[in-house]
Amino acid sequence: MTTRLYTHPIFLEHLTPPGHPERPDRLRAIARALEDEAFAALDRAEAPEGDEATILYAHPESYVERIRRAIPEQGIASLDGDTSVSPKSWQAVLTAIGAANAAVDDVFAGAADNVFVASRPPGHHAEKTTAMGFCVFNHAAIAARHAQKKHGAGRVAIVDWDVHHGNGTQDIFWNDPSVLYCSTHQMPLYPGTGTESETGAGNIVNAPLAPQSGSEAFREAFRSRVLPAVDAFAPDLIIISAGFDAHHRDPLAEINLTEEDFDWATGKLMDRAARHCGNRLVSVLEGGYDLQGLSFSVAAHVARMMKG
Repeated sequence: MTTRLYTHPIFLEHLTPPGHPERPDRLRAIARALEDEAFAALDRAEAPEGDEATILYAHPESYVERIRRAIPEQGIASLDGDTSVSPKSWQAVLTAIGAANAAVDDVFAGAADNVFVASRPPGHHAEKTTAMGFCVFNHAAIAARHAQKKHGAGRVAIVDWDVHHGNGTQDIFWNDPSVLYCSTHQMPLYPGTGTESETGAGNIVNAPLAPQSGSEAFREAFRSRVLPAVDAFAPDLIIISAGFDAHHRDPLAEINLTEEDFDWATGKLMDRAARHCGNRLVSVLEGGYDLQGLSFSVAAHVARMMKG
């Protein structure tokens, strides 16, 4: 099993205000965790800068230009109350998109069985025309469209286990039965979307979890809702919106998962990738704000991807 890692130093140069939970130290913590000898066989590659035209797969040109104009020459500019950009943010988001698209290319070309993209800022809250929740562009959504447009993927499944609902991904694919979106998330919690009744064109599967629900409730949601939906859909590619803020150490939520839960969920999705789509699985980092919880969880996730 060949697992590739994409990351890039530019991701450290997307700056946020002091005390902000989505900070460059997140990627430094992940890098330290993946320096362990257990990851010696990990195929490491520098993320390429993306093609700006691919942003239009998920966002209209007017929105792209609005973001471009918002990038400051110095300092930090706010897009909303909790989403900001700095001088190198445009290059960072373009490289995050490039990494996710390259990961898709790799699994379709057989250059890797699966790929983990360690990038920031995250993407799953970015709606078609709205930056929010630390997110500017929706990398997972763009990658799904890239798989369809470049590689002829008929069906792409996006599974989002970030503790916050991926309202942006749901917004982008709301009426598109060629993309399955499944989400486990805490409710009530930001951004307030993600009820079971939100089903789009039958392609949206939400599995909200109550605060303090813990590992068994998460695994049951996977077993009863997410995995059956993926099996019924039989995708040509699985993309994970891999947020690790459901970890019990995370300051922004109360689902109380452990790194073993992410190991387990990764294994279940790899089983489906083997069954339906020739092992093709791409994982894109989303949230995770306690550095120890994040690094332990990413280590468990990537180790499982490497085991096959």
